[in-house]
Amino acid sequence: MADPAECSIKVMCRFRPLNEAEILRGDKFIPKFKGEETVVIGVSRKPYVFDRVLPPNTTQEQVYNACAKQIVKDVLEGYNGTIFAYGQTSSGKTHTMEGKLHDPQLMGIIPRIAHDIFDHIYSMDENLEFHIKSYLWNVPYDPPSFFLVSKTNLAVHEDKNRVPYVKGCTERFVSSPEEVLDVIDEGKANRHVAVTNMNEHSSRSHSIFLINIKQENVETEKKLSGKLYLVDLAGSEKVSKTGAEGAVLDEAKNINKSLSALGNVISALAEGTKTHVPYRDSKMTRILQDSLGGNCRTTIVICCSPSIFNEAETKSTLMFGQRAKTIKNTVCVNVELTAEQWKKKYEKEKEKNKSLKNVIQHLELELNRWRNGEAVPEDEQISAKDQKNLEPCDNTPIIDNITPVVASISTEEKQKYDEEIASLYRQLDDKDDEINQQSQLAEKLKQQMLDQEELLASTRRDYEKIQEELTRLQIENEAAKDEVKEVLQALEELAVNYDQKSQEVEDKTRANEQLADELAQKSTVLSATQRELGQLQELSNHQKKRATEILNLLLKDLGEIGGIIGTNDVKTVSWLSLLLPPNLYLLPYENKERVCISKCFQWHNSENAPRAISSACICILYLHLESNLTKEALIVWVSNKAFGEPQHLDHRYANR
Repeated sequence: MADPAECSIKVMCRFRPLNEAEILRGDKFIPKFKGEETVVIGVSRKPYVFDRVLPPNTTQEQVYNACAKQIVKDVLEGYNGTIFAYGQTSSGKTHTMEGKLHDPQLMGIIPRIAHDIFDHIYSMDENLEFHIKSYLWNVPYDPPSFFLVSKTNLAVHEDKNRVPYVKGCTERFVSSPEEVLDVIDEGKANRHVAVTNMNEHSSRSHSIFLINIKQENVETEKKLSGKLYLVDLAGSEKVSKTGAEGAVLDEAKNINKSLSALGNVISALAEGTKTHVPYRDSKMTRILQDSLGGNCRTTIVICCSPSIFNEAETKSTLMFGQRAKTIKNTVCVNVELTAEQWKKKYEKEKEKNKSLKNVIQHLELELNRWRNGEAVPEDEQISAKDQKNLEPCDNTPIIDNITPVVASISTEEKQKYDEEIASLYRQLDDKDDEINQQSQLAEKLKQQMLDQEELLASTRRDYEKIQEELTRLQIENEAAKDEVKEVLQALEELAVNYDQKSQEVEDKTRANEQLADELAQKSTVLSATQRELGQLQELSNHQKKRATEILNLLLKDLGEIGGIIGTNDVKTVSWLSLLLPPNLYLLPYENKERVCISKCFQWHNSENAPRAISSACICILYLHLESNLTKEALIVWVSNKAFGEPQHLDHRYANR
């Protein structure tokens, strides 16, 4: 390798325009650009300075020229390079890295690099041979899987130079930009995306695309190699904004976890005081270990949203970029030297070592003079400029315990050391495999533990629900017991009342039976009475009929009697019906007799004798109807009772 040199990580800041959702929401455009390197955000107007700030109107070609064009040249010169996009979800990372792969205007950094690499190769010396291989990893979770072959989890190992690599992944040799784009298309087809509230095509994994370029000059046998990592990170997310649920929520947790590990690595490198950098906390940071603080020229493109809705996330991204900008990488050309070049380098290092020994000798002499209390004049003091012109001192002892830079070893020892180193690397690989297996097992056990915890929590919730239900049922049971007691007490009271009512019913039944018997008897008597009444009514009707006939006959006789007695009494008949009382029929026979006799005396003593005689005749008629006496006997009876001398009547009736 060539002499190493320090270089800082370059950080480019790109702002996208407001999208349709932000415009419809009326979000404010918050960044203020001051020159090409400074942007101001927020009320505090804090400036953020980067290597380049790219406003929303920057084209894809301008982004490529600012961020990636120089790295392509460096990789073709034998350096390692990395370009990765960082930012929140929907900030434009995939658009920056990929864009539209087959659109000359809208293609992103990766397809432009593919074209640029081959354009440079075609313009370089014909004596150079190139071997270009491509890899594409998907890092949704830990450990990573390889996009182009399967979803199998692959382990990350380190080679003899402590450079991480993914063991077991398949490599693709490419010979044109189209073949590179085919690899990207195939990888994109396997890359998982999901719809969230922030982005309709949100990447749910980190995409790492590696182009490994090896070149050899067939004339000089000089070999150079360079690796170019092109990384499209998944976006950091706030679940409250993205609305992630279920599997998408789990993916968001893992994405944020790996990005947090990346932030920890950046912070540790930025501080520069920590001896331990947590590369192994995440598979992604381990793969990118050389890109962060190692042998690599790295450019980070931080992508930001200009909307005030995402102000907090934008500030966090800008702070990440400022920390990353302070990281120093030590870069050198990856050159594979020939035997002659190694020999020349050895001689050069030997001369350098001899010069340094001479400097050490003179410095030791000067130090001893100072220790002995001698003041060394300035013209005798050794300056940095004089170190190259110093001659070795013969009278000054050389440091005894200086070991030679290169110790000669035998071929057998070298072979033994190589075998031991290979064995140690195999053990390291085995340990890495074992660690990977243990990590997978730990993940499975962790998932099982989470499932068991969820099951336990669910069981606990069910138990609490059952306990609440049991408590409720116990309360209801106690209430039901009280109700049952009340019902039993009421039933006892009802039983007592039933017995009383039954006794009353029996008494009432017996009384009803007695009343029924009495009613039957009364009914019998009533029936007999009704029959007698019927008979009496028939008899009464018969007697009324007879009385009517006799009355008609008597009226006829009275008419004749009136004709005999005189014309003054012709009208006697008209008031005959008024002479007797109306209730005479209802009186017993003895009473009827007294009434008739009383009426006869009244009529006999009246002034109207003929009328009295007629009235007496009516009384005789009535008594005749009420008795079974003959007319003649009745006349005699009336004469004896009423007049004392009724012979003329008797004579008259007798003549009739």
